[in-house]
Amino acid sequence: MSTHKVTNQTRPRSDLDEYAANTALVEGVGRYLPDAAQARLHEVGRRVGSAAFQADAARANRREPVLHTHDRYGNRIDEVDYDESYHRIIAAAIGDGAHTSAWAHPGPGANVERAAVFMLYAQVEPGHACPVSMSHAAVPVLRQAPDLADHWLPRLYSTRYDGRLVPGKTSAIFGMAMTEKQGGSDVRANTTTATPTGDGRYLLRGHKWFCSAPMSDAFLVLAQAPGGLSCFLVPRLLADGTRNGIRLMRLKDKLGNRANASSEVEYEDAVGLLIGEEGRGVRTIIDMVDQTRLDNVFGATAGMRQATAEAAWHVRHRRAFGATLIDQPAMTAVIADLQLETEAATAAALRLARAHDDDADDAERAFRRLATPVMKYWVCKRGPGHAYEALECLGGNGYTEDFPLAMRYREQPVMAIWEGSGNVIALDVLRAMAREPQCVEAFDAELETARGTDPRLDAHLDRTRRLAREVAADPQPATRARELVAALALALQGSLLVRTAPAAVADAFTASRLTDGATGHLYGALPPGVDAAAVAARA
Repeated sequence: MSTHKVTNQTRPRSDLDEYAANTALVEGVGRYLPDAAQARLHEVGRRVGSAAFQADAARANRREPVLHTHDRYGNRIDEVDYDESYHRIIAAAIGDGAHTSAWAHPGPGANVERAAVFMLYAQVEPGHACPVSMSHAAVPVLRQAPDLADHWLPRLYSTRYDGRLVPGKTSAIFGMAMTEKQGGSDVRANTTTATPTGDGRYLLRGHKWFCSAPMSDAFLVLAQAPGGLSCFLVPRLLADGTRNGIRLMRLKDKLGNRANASSEVEYEDAVGLLIGEEGRGVRTIIDMVDQTRLDNVFGATAGMRQATAEAAWHVRHRRAFGATLIDQPAMTAVIADLQLETEAATAAALRLARAHDDDADDAERAFRRLATPVMKYWVCKRGPGHAYEALECLGGNGYTEDFPLAMRYREQPVMAIWEGSGNVIALDVLRAMAREPQCVEAFDAELETARGTDPRLDAHLDRTRRLAREVAADPQPATRARELVAALALALQGSLLVRTAPAAVADAFTASRLTDGATGHLYGALPPGVDAAAVAARA
């Protein structure tokens, strides 16, 4: 028998326009795109905000991919079976151009629009974003091989998704396989071999420790050719429709990212097609790495938005100790602080996206060379702690799988690991600063556009410059690499918010993140004088 009525619980946060609800994203996109582009983003926002899409997102993360190495007759098939919910999600994302729209339809703001679409989808279901991102990032690599590009790019640009492993498909998604068990990020330690056959093809033998989205139609793979480490396109199906020698050994049992399969693979004379020159594999594939690092920023930002939105929704519909939670000062400060982090990440993500458009000049390209790893390090590092704090706002509900923040808490760490963990990224920043002074000049010029607007920002910029000089003069600069990258990231975020955000947001960010001695490590500890209610209202 029912013994009570359910009261003081929030109603479902569904059937809404996720784009319209994200004030920081709407304002940020508006700085770079004409109003005409906004209508399509509202359509995407309503699609991902629907109850049906949210149900598919939950289902895809519970009904995880299953590996089938053989069919019932004993034939080797090496296939991964995904739930239909996953196929519906990725089909919708590709249909809306979350993968390659910026390449297929270039122009000023094309990457901003694509970033917004990508983030809206990844906000609700992050697992599918991996193959979507790799498909986007494969384009500049394929363009280095015109013959391969002529065949593959029309398929990558297609907005139709076909998850089957069959010949004759007119669409494609791409994966990537770089790391091996003995090397990890040190890809020059790879032992997979690529032997030329004399007809322009190579036969690959070896293994990869991580291969995400193993049901992709083709992969970019690093292997040791006679001339050294080289980049290859390895298709799942050969020209005659037979299966390439790619053996799926097992699926990774991951902390998060459960809807997406990641596998260990072995190559048994897998046919590969060389891209670029032998021995130039890292140089060839670096454009893909740059693009996927940018998508890591988008993915972590999308996670922050989901966490903030879910927390803000809960505290606006829940009462405790005689008042709605959001109206209690301690909770107002927490939501405001979560929103500050989301605002800063969103502003930086969209600024980086704009710098990747095809009209970027030399200064923009130099800026993004440094700004991309800087923000990849910082935003992705901030993601897990942000997710936890939002989860706590829901109390016990947040700790259950019935609500999406448990999934999000497990998801955020992967953004900091993929495409270079913290030390790898921080050292890349040091290399760029030492070897490419034009990057430092362009980054500094971006920061200087806000000089004189807020004395706290000015002081932080001065401290960051001194720190950069100290690190450059240090005989062991790596020991302070993380300190410097964090300072650079906060400087860029502060510069952007001071120039573009409402006064309450800019003031709260500079007061809590840029004041000498402020750390912002724990959310909700905002300094006196901050208009927390105004910032929280934007959540």
